[in-house]
Amino acid sequence: MDDLRERAARPEDLSRFVVERLNAGDVEGLVALYEPDAVLALPNGRVATGSEEIRQAYEHLVADRPTFTPGRQQPTLRNGDLALTSVRLADGGVTVEVARRQPDSTWLWVIDQPSLLG
Repeated sequence: MDDLRERAARPEDLSRFVVERLNAGDVEGLVALYEPDAVLALPNGRVATGSEEIRQAYEHLVADRPTFTPGRQQPTLRNGDLALTSVRLADGGVTVEVARRQPDSTWLWVIDQPSLLG
């Protein structure tokens, strides 16, 4: 992971970082928000598993340089080293993610469902 990028001190930081890095087109920074064997839900019921598939998904997503707007962070539910995070999006959708505390006390996503209907 690039040591110059800010790391998530709290699970809620991941949602802010993903929007910042999407808008910057920073694919490697996006991949750095996930554990190496994480899963990312994709449209049409597909799933990207692991860093390489997640990288390919984000390369495709940012190719046309869309603009992403931050949503409203919902309360985080924690149990030990796991956290359930969620963001309510402006279009009424919701994201749901599971983050895990890393040995250095930072957080990374292990499961990411970015587009549930509200």
